[in-house]
Amino acid sequence: MKKLYQNVTEALMKLIECKCWKTVSKDICLLTMIVTSLLGVMLHAKEPIQTPKSTPIIGELDAFLLDSLYNYNEPDAGLAGIIDNAKFKAIIEKNDLRLFGGPILGAVTDQSARLWIRTPGSAMVQARVWPDAAVDQPVEVIKTDKVKTGADADFTALMDVKGLEPSTAYHYDILVNGKQIQRPERRRFRTFPAKHQKAKFSVGFGGGARYIPENERIWDTIASFDPLAFLFLGDNVYIDNPEFRNRQRVHYYRRQMRPEFRRMTGTTAIYAIWDDHDFGKNDCAGGLNPFKPEWKPRVWRVFKQNWNNPYYGGGEEQPGCWFDFSIGDVDFFMTDGRYYRAFEEGTMLGSAQKQWLFDKLKTSTATFKVIASGTLWTKHADKGGADSWWGVRREREEILSLIDREKIDGVILLSADRHRTDVYKIERPAGYDIFEFETSKLTNNHTHPTKDEALFSYNKGNSFGLLTFDLTADDPEVSFRCITAEGDTVYELTLKHSRLQVESVLTLNMYLF
Repeated sequence: MKKLYQNVTEALMKLIECKCWKTVSKDICLLTMIVTSLLGVMLHAKEPIQTPKSTPIIGELDAFLLDSLYNYNEPDAGLAGIIDNAKFKAIIEKNDLRLFGGPILGAVTDQSARLWIRTPGSAMVQARVWPDAAVDQPVEVIKTDKVKTGADADFTALMDVKGLEPSTAYHYDILVNGKQIQRPERRRFRTFPAKHQKAKFSVGFGGGARYIPENERIWDTIASFDPLAFLFLGDNVYIDNPEFRNRQRVHYYRRQMRPEFRRMTGTTAIYAIWDDHDFGKNDCAGGLNPFKPEWKPRVWRVFKQNWNNPYYGGGEEQPGCWFDFSIGDVDFFMTDGRYYRAFEEGTMLGSAQKQWLFDKLKTSTATFKVIASGTLWTKHADKGGADSWWGVRREREEILSLIDREKIDGVILLSADRHRTDVYKIERPAGYDIFEFETSKLTNNHTHPTKDEALFSYNKGNSFGLLTFDLTADDPEVSFRCITAEGDTVYELTLKHSRLQVESVLTLNMYLF
């Protein structure tokens, strides 16, 4: 493939250099440029790593998806394009696959939750939920509305569960066409604590999750720490091919069918934003126009079909993947640094999202506020800040100055993108020091060098971040841990709330001077 690309490129350059292009058909020149461009895209997007065929179910299924749908010429093709294929039907029937992904737990609150699933064809689905105490005899069953899956949403369904109690464990099962598909004890989740409820809980996070079969075990490791939620911070799959939604969908299908991933996402509330590799291409910037390039809203719709967030930016009129949610007395603000990125205009977020973030921060009364980004906040970012917040210093300063000026306490920053784990302290002379926790090597093998400027920088193997919030303490605290795929903690840092407020800085200065 690389040789073909080089040959076409060299031929085109010779035409231009010798000026003989004037005697060549314009159509041929145009075709040559198009072929060159397409080959460049194909080379830029790394070939998917195929699951070993000996792997039960997913091995055979993955081979079929990569041989068929992944190579379709129809860029918007989805599951509807293969459900009548005899080989696909045989795989589904042989393995009795009534779900083709999921469940994915999401949009959890203190009184509700939502379940996402995909079926391998049109079906009527419903969820049944009951309290943990009644697992042996589920008498207090809550049933969701029945939802029919279809091609318009790529055979996905969202089932809303309401009427739940705060900080309570529940079991559930899924019915497909009226039949239970799994044993009840295999799926269990907890609702979030209520606002201002004194509670202790953990939230995992990370990015950099190229599909690499031997590294998929990390999802079981994460689940073993029993986090209430997990935040995917971008590069959640590696696509690098925004013009072909069929390929995007295949990347999602193969990850969603991994048993390790399904075990975690079925019991842990999942929240996701994208970064360059699952939005566009490497280091891409979408630009200020909500609907141009034309692939942007189409990629956004595929993203919506494959995650279970509370909402997605400003909806159809203002697409994007930003949103917010709360767990007890902790507010999370998940930002989108790609859809409206235009560094030449000085923005990472675009005007609408920036105003949304300002409004949310100013009105939050939570003890801790977590602002998550797909790229680094620190001034020590790689590439001189060309692909990070340091590349839009004015907008970055607007956000940090707002925190200083409005005395918004308890803020911590999360980020991903670089294939390692870092901890940074961003010093603020007019406020308190803000800490940033970055991790983006969930399953990737590719590694970036560690950073001397960081308080901690680690790039061995695969790892994820875990935040533990203790709101029961007199001085509430949040602890960060870097945990390996083997379950070992290699770093830990605890921050008390009193350290994350302007008043404490003023008091310290008075004491010193």
